[in-house]
Order: sequence, then structure tokens, then C-alpha cells
Amino acid sequence: MPGIGTKDSELIVIDHGRGDGGTEPPSGSGGGGDGDKGGRRRKPPQSRYSTGIKLGMISISMFFLVPCAAFIVLEHTSKAWVPLRLPKILWFNTVILLASSYALEKARRKLLAADLPEFRALWRATTILGVLFLTGQIVAWLQLVRSGLYIASNQATSFFYIFTVAHAIHLLGGIAALLYVALHDFDKGQISLQTAVRVTGYYWHFLDGLWIFLLLLLYFGG
Repeated sequence: MPGIGTKDSELIVIDHGRGDGGTEPPSGSGGGGDGDKGGRRRKPPQSRYSTGIKLGMISISMFFLVPCAAFIVLEHTSKAWVPLRLPKILWFNTVILLASSYALEKARRKLLAADLPEFRALWRATTILGVLFLTGQIVAWLQLVRSGLYIASNQATSFFYIFTVAHAIHLLGGIAALLYVALHDFDKGQISLQTAVRVTGYYWHFLDGLWIFLLLLLYFGG
């Protein structure tokens, strides 16, 4: 019939005009096409990672709030309180941690400037400095042990070990995040490189500030 022949001809012309010989996949689908390039259309909202790390930092703050309050109360009221002389290496460790935050911030700016070689070099420097800080903390614990001061020796030493060990555990998580950013293939992941760097930076700077607070608390209260 003439009507049917006309419609068939129109369909053939449309298919040849497309140049792919078939139907295009829907936008953002898991099939081939632009939706797969870089995986950008499939990535979830990146703001959820920032929200998650902020909630995590609030939880960590609450975790340290109770022992800090107990430390202040006991330091002023306990008759059994024996002041603790802090190992001098803690000040050196603090400088290392501050340097690591500086290197991380420089790395973040290099990433924004699309200078990937400098970004990677500074990111590695941040990771190395973080490991050096933890190594220095271990040295501080060993110095106290050699002096005969253990976690159960007195109230001040108990708080020292609680604060420094808990902070070191959380910092170890920060080092894991640094290594994740350095080694992960972000083209295939759910989180972008820029978001991962920003979130890791939030957490690392937070731990830096937390350490300064704990050190001053131990210095003036211990």
C-alpha cells in the first residue's frame, strides 16, 4: 500500500541519518556514549561527602569532650593529682603536624591550578609528615615508659595516654585517607578527586587543631 511504503522509507532515512545504525542509549545510562566518559553523569552528589565528614568531626569532638571535662575537673579537685612533665619531643611533633597541614593546603591549591605533578609531590610530602608525626608520638610514649610512667601510674599520665593514643588512632585514619587519594583511580569511582582532596583536607586540618588543643590542655593542666 502506498501509505505504508512512505512511512518505511522515512524510517530508513532517519536511521541512516543518525550514522550509528541503531537507537541511542538514554542520557546518563550505563551503556556506551558520553554518559560513560569520565563517569561524571553517574557520580552521586558530591556534597554528601562534605556533610559526612562534618558529622564525623562533630562525633570526634563529642568523643573527646567527656575526657577533657574530666581532666579539667580532676586537675582542680583531686588531691592525688601529680603533674606530668611532657616529653619535649611533643613540640617537635607539633611542628611536623603543622607543616603537614601547610603542605596539604599547598597541594590543594596546586590541584585547583591543574598542576598535577606539584599536587602529587606535595600530597606525598603531607603523607610522609603525617607518618613522621605518628613516629614521634611513639617515641614520646617510649620515653614515658622508660621513665616508669604507665597509663595506670597516676591520673595525669592516664589522661596523657588516653588523649595522645586516641588522637593517633584518628590520625591514622587521616593517613589512610591521604593514601586513598594518592592511589585511587577517580575516573572509575563515585567520588571526584577534587571532592576527596577537599574532604581529606577538612579532616586533616581538624585533627591538627584538635592536637593543638590537647597539647595546650596537657601543658597548662598537667
